[in-house]
Amino acid sequence: MSMQTQSPRSRPGLTVLAAGLAVTFLLAGCTQERQNEIRRGIQNWTGTNGVLEIYAGEKLVRRFVKIDKMSTAYGTDDSNPRPYRYGYGVLDENLDGVDSSGEKRVYFEVSDYSTSYVFYESPR
Repeated sequence: MSMQTQSPRSRPGLTVLAAGLAVTFLLAGCTQERQNEIRRGIQNWTGTNGVLEIYAGEKLVRRFVKIDKMSTAYGTDDSNPRPYRYGYGVLDENLDGVDSSGEKRVYFEVSDYSTSYVFYESPR
């Protein structure tokens, strides 16, 4: 009986393990801020089923669902961060937490100065 040996190229599990170890070592050498940037970049690439809730006092007044990401606005000429966030999502007009028939995908902006809001990943 002859035993056949597999080359490393034919072992996909080994390749995935090696790639995972390489990423782990690279992240270990990064600052916490850089690790957060990488994590946000991966999350932006893969997408997030985000929900944005906007409150007036204790009352929920707007909800956006199916948000891929929220971004900080930056100035065109000076590249300084602006005091608002923006994104695209479905305006949940009936505030039921789901993308109902007839609700449209819209652009939105949220000011840092005048709005109480919560952004989170949808548990659904």
